[in-house]
Amino acid sequence: MTTYVEATSKKKRMHGIIPLHGEEGFAGMRKAGALTAEVLDRVTAMVEPGMPTDKIDRFIYEFARDNGAIPATLNYRGYRYSCCTSINHVVCHGMPSDRPLREGDIVNIDVTLILDGWHGDSSRMYAVGEISRKAERLIDVTYEALERGIEAARPGNTTGDIGAAIQQYAEAERTSVVRDFVGHGIGRLFHDEPNIMHFGNPGTGVELKPGMVFTIEPMINLGRPQVKILNDGWTAVTRDRTLSAQCEHTIGITETGAEIFTLSPRNIFNPLGARAA
Repeated sequence: MTTYVEATSKKKRMHGIIPLHGEEGFAGMRKAGALTAEVLDRVTAMVEPGMPTDKIDRFIYEFARDNGAIPATLNYRGYRYSCCTSINHVVCHGMPSDRPLREGDIVNIDVTLILDGWHGDSSRMYAVGEISRKAERLIDVTYEALERGIEAARPGNTTGDIGAAIQQYAEAERTSVVRDFVGHGIGRLFHDEPNIMHFGNPGTGVELKPGMVFTIEPMINLGRPQVKILNDGWTAVTRDRTLSAQCEHTIGITETGAEIFTLSPRNIFNPLGARAA
C-alpha cells in the first residue's frame, strides 16, 4: 500500500511512504541541482586522454567545499570518493583512481551535492577524444531513453509508465536496460521512496502526484543487461564486458508535468552532443 505524506513530516525512508514537497522543497532542490549541474559542466574540459579520474574527483570535492556544499557519496557507507567515474563496461559506482583516461574511452561521472540539506543528483556521459561509432550510438540511445522517461513523468501517470517508455525505446534500438539499479526518491534524504525502475509495464507501480521528487537514471548496455559487482563491493560491470552508458536527472512532479532540477547551465548535459553541434 502506498501512502503520500507532506515531506516535512518524514525524517527517514519508510517503505511505501512517499513524501510530497511544497515550494520550499522545490526551491531547495533547484539550488542543489543547479550546483551539481554546474560542476558537471566544468568537468567537461577536464575529460581528455591522460587525465586520471582521481584528479577529477579532487576537483569536484574542492568545488563543493568552495560553494558551501558536501559531496553526498564521500564516506557514504564506506565509499571514499566525491563522485563515481564509470569507464567503458563499468555500469555504475566506478571508483576514481590514478588510472589515466585513454583515447576512445567513454566515462560516466555521477555527482550528488548536498546544499543547505538538499541533494542534487545527476550524471552524464563524456567521450575521451575520438570514440567509436558504437559508443556514440549507445550514448545517443541512453540520452534519448532518459528524455522519454521524463516525458512520461507527469501527474496521473505511474512509475511503470516511466520504465516502459525507457525499456520500449532502448530495446527497439537493440540495446538492453540494466535491472539491478534504479532511480529513487530524493530530497533531504539521499535515497527515499519510490524506486524508479527503468523497465516495466504501463499503468503499473506508484501513481505520480505533484510534489514527488526523484531521479531517473537509466543504465543501457550494448550487450546483455546482466551485471556483476567487483570485489571492492561497489563497482558494477557488464557480465559480457560490453559497453554501458548512463545519464541522470533529478526531477520534481508539477501540476502539469515535470521540472528538471539538474539542467546544464551551459546547455551541455550531453557533452558529446554539444561537441558535435
